[in-house]
Amino acid sequence: MGPMYFVMAILGCADGSEDCRAARMVPIHYTSMAACRADLADQLARNTDVPYPVIGADCRRAGVEIAANGRARPRG
Repeated sequence: MGPMYFVMAILGCADGSEDCRAARMVPIHYTSMAACRADLADQLARNTDVPYPVIGADCRRAGVEIAANGRARPRG
């Protein structure tokens, strides 16, 4: 069973920030949502080459989470 961690998706969006899609995943595992959010501006600045008119970023849970019944289930 692996740990819970957070990842950041760089999003590419149509004009007006509509119809956003994950364009790439940042290859860093963050130990908390706060740590991921603290790195948003830095990662957006490093990923301006995404071929969309508007870019954004989103932090997401990943890894393994214990379900209520005690079984591990993948998240992401």
